[in-house]
Amino acid sequence: MSDELKKISTEAENGMKKAINHLEIELSKIRAGKASPSILDGVNVDYYGTPTPISQIANVQVLDARTISIQPWEKNMLPLIERAIMGANIGITPQNDGVNIRLFTPPLTEERRKEMVKKAGGEGEQSKIAIRNIRRDHIEQVKKLQKDGMSEDICKGAEDTIQGLTDKHIALVEKQLEAKEKALANENQRLEKLKKELVNRTTAGNSSDIYLR
Repeated sequence: MSDELKKISTEAENGMKKAINHLEIELSKIRAGKASPSILDGVNVDYYGTPTPISQIANVQVLDARTISIQPWEKNMLPLIERAIMGANIGITPQNDGVNIRLFTPPLTEERRKEMVKKAGGEGEQSKIAIRNIRRDHIEQVKKLQKDGMSEDICKGAEDTIQGLTDKHIALVEKQLEAKEKALANENQRLEKLKKELVNRTTAGNSSDIYLR
């Protein structure tokens, strides 16, 4: 394979890897169960003209199983952080008390689980579209080289390589979606079990609470 074709294949692979990395970030935002700072991964704030991760301009803490606290080191960043979270569409409305921002993770119901699975599927479909667009653009580059006089057999080999990369990365998308759906189902089952235990204890006259964690 010529250097030109190797460059095209490498660029295609790098682009597809970026699509997978982006999907990982988006799926990490679709969370159920415990509150986790990772829900803010990929959420950037306009910090004096520079897009900056929230963790670099604020103290982010998990207060309990459902609550994340964000305390900016500069108070004037509060509305900017709030706006960034709203714009990131992570499924949680930030609560700004003038000092901190709190994120309250909603409990996982069957309806919410289905919504999350649907949202994850949408993210996966966007990743597949991005990967297929990369395949199309780079195969067009190969065809142009063939039109300019490069060997048909060599170009066909490059096209096959790009198609192989496409199949590989589409499979990675499917694998990540399957893992996310399984994680959501497991969390839903765990919470249902805890709810039943709470009902049983209440029925038995035990007033101690079970903390859903």
